[in-house]
Amino acid sequence: MRPRILGVATALLLIMGSAQQALACRADQLVLRGEFGTVRFRVAVADTPASRAEGLMFVRHLPRMSGMLFVYERPQAVSFWMENTLIPLDMIFADETGTVQHVHANAIPLDRTPIRGGDGVQYVLEINGGLAAQFGIAPGAEMRHPAIAQNLAAWPCTAP
Repeated sequence: MRPRILGVATALLLIMGSAQQALACRADQLVLRGEFGTVRFRVAVADTPASRAEGLMFVRHLPRMSGMLFVYERPQAVSFWMENTLIPLDMIFADETGTVQHVHANAIPLDRTPIRGGDGVQYVLEINGGLAAQFGIAPGAEMRHPAIAQNLAAWPCTAP
């Protein structure tokens, strides 16, 4: 009887582990890890020129643990502004591996001043202003999301 219980328990652990792994790699969720531990955000993905141009413009309220992930076709110099953006945002700029290179905190609503993310940026996560500092998100943190090329990802969705 004991081997059967052990087998069932093992199967349950494997199923739970697979479910946890799948949760970490959903298109509507991005996970960041760093010295602060891990933090998960529900995200909308902006991966076309039109969706990136619109971004979070005209959004009046962004739920606390939500954001938008901007995905570019290749690493490049990127610059954002806050025209028609009504809420303060933190912008987290990452390279092709999903490694954070720069964090711009509390971008000012409706400001047209360009916010440079740097060169070699492929992913930008926008979240509510102040959250990056609250969680300790800083350069060197790693993003996990299926939009990041898994063969390049610093933190791939599937275990190696």
